[in-house]
Amino acid sequence: MAYYFFLGAKMPLPVTPGALKITTPSKNETVTLINDGEINILKQQGLREISFEFMLPQQKYPFANYTIADNYTASAYIGALILLKESKEPFQFIVTRMTPKGKVIFYTNITAQIEDFTLDEDADANGLDVMCSITLKEYKHYKTKTVTISEATNGKKTATVTTPRADTKPTPKTVTVKKGDTLWNICKKHLGDGSKYKEVAKLNKLANPNLIYPNQVLRLS
Repeated sequence: MAYYFFLGAKMPLPVTPGALKITTPSKNETVTLINDGEINILKQQGLREISFEFMLPQQKYPFANYTIADNYTASAYIGALILLKESKEPFQFIVTRMTPKGKVIFYTNITAQIEDFTLDEDADANGLDVMCSITLKEYKHYKTKTVTISEATNGKKTATVTTPRADTKPTPKTVTVKKGDTLWNICKKHLGDGSKYKEVAKLNKLANPNLIYPNQVLRLS
């Protein structure tokens, strides 16, 4: 079975990590009642945290996948990680699991941000290669509202909530994939909801929603 890790469409990992940990924290609240013991108040789960360790190779290895990461160097990848963290922009963390024949078994697709990462250079253990430990935090998209407080002559205050104007631009029936596009970003841009990538993948009969190519024409409706 083949595994592929992506930190956004432009950052595939040439060496797949050996382990992946996804933690889903609970925000439930325990309350102690007089004479009745404890009760648990169920609340919405917290943001997921993803952590794993991977190799940044300085040379080619037979176990590395260079078909999705040409001209790869550890220094170039470290620079890309720094830019991705400093941009403060969320990206799609994708893990694709496929059979040797290319059939997708299961995949993970989470909108995330880089929380922190640590680089470990150990000449005795890793030679010229660099090990990176990284922690990602799930990102939830949200919309802002403007609240205007006005005061009448009688001293009474009222609040008016204004929401952003809806985008009335018509949705195209098809879209041509550009370099660096992901199906999630295409759906976010043209359909207003990145999570609709599953519907678009099914509409276009894509075996792997994470593998789309420049100049490929996709139907959106």
